[in-house]
Amino acid sequence: MKRIAKPSERLRLGFVGGGLESGIASTHRYAAHMDGHFELVAGVFARDATRNRAAAEQYGIPPERTYSDYLSMATAEAMREDGIQVVAIMAPNAVHAPASRAFLERGIDVICDKPLATSYQEAQALLDQVRSGSALHLLTHNYSGYPLIREARDLIARGVIGTVRVVQVEHAGSFGVHALEQQGVKSFTWRADPAQAGASPVLADVGVHAHQLLRFVTGLEVSEVSAELSTLVPGRTSHDNAHVLLRLSSGARGMLWASFVAAGNRQGLQLRVFGSNGSLSWHQETPDQLLLRHQDQPHQILRRGEAWLSQAAQQATRIKAGQPEGLLEAFANIYSDAAELIKARRQQRAPDPLAQQCPTAQDGLLGMAFIEACIRSHQQQGHWTVLPA
Repeated sequence: MKRIAKPSERLRLGFVGGGLESGIASTHRYAAHMDGHFELVAGVFARDATRNRAAAEQYGIPPERTYSDYLSMATAEAMREDGIQVVAIMAPNAVHAPASRAFLERGIDVICDKPLATSYQEAQALLDQVRSGSALHLLTHNYSGYPLIREARDLIARGVIGTVRVVQVEHAGSFGVHALEQQGVKSFTWRADPAQAGASPVLADVGVHAHQLLRFVTGLEVSEVSAELSTLVPGRTSHDNAHVLLRLSSGARGMLWASFVAAGNRQGLQLRVFGSNGSLSWHQETPDQLLLRHQDQPHQILRRGEAWLSQAAQQATRIKAGQPEGLLEAFANIYSDAAELIKARRQQRAPDPLAQQCPTAQDGLLGMAFIEACIRSHQQQGHWTVLPA
């Protein structure tokens, strides 16, 4: 079970993004506060000055720590004795890398939304900066925070389903079924804009989540892709659907479906892994259940919160079995893992090994490699394309 941090253990946190109109801001705030590891003390919440002030007032941030841009925030907070120790970045994708650099240069740890950057080259430069400095850079691939996703990872690592042969993963939602960007819906407009989201918005928004989930659970890397990227909504000018065949590092095969246009499917995140002796199946709409199907034994439904699950699953759990946990708790697990890694760095001690499941800039680089390989494959009519080693 999770331990709630004492007030004296809290890390001083700043936000880049997270205005009152932001769809993800409340999730970040709840996740950061759930286990008591962080206290929000500063931020730049919106580009518009009025919206920026409104968010700061709502969050209880004083005017002197409400900034107009991330660079002035990074500079001022680094000079304060009580300045932020960690920044959470939840702005449009094009801001992720430059904002991360500004805080890393000043020794401030970073928790950033995915994707890491808008190009592989930009991601590589950022990872090089992380490796040459002391501050940490962590990514909120929040779906890897679900207890039964961590149980699935543990079962596969222990060989319970044998050698992985086939993986099916999809993150196919319906929030782009209509051309919301043409209607001026701000939360979707930037997501559909390659200049702000990256060359393939559907892969940058949900495809990298599916890619990271596959890697996290199976421990395998995607080595080659054959991709078809589509624009299915009339009038849209960017990709809103992706079908990708996968060749994995072990010789296993896979398929990945990422979509904005799966009508009625809501989030539509699910994962199936087939091994030589059995399979695992997980669906985010029933996140407290993991289906374990043996080839020659009775099938099992594993439930979150049970005493016989792995330590990784138990540590990611807060309440009893039978009482549902969901997205906020999974997101909070990423924040709690990040807190442990950051505190361990600052205290010059070894972190809890289970916290090292938290995604990092290395995962972000691999996500950008996946996106760009898919784009090259699509441009060559689905030709099999090798990812960088």
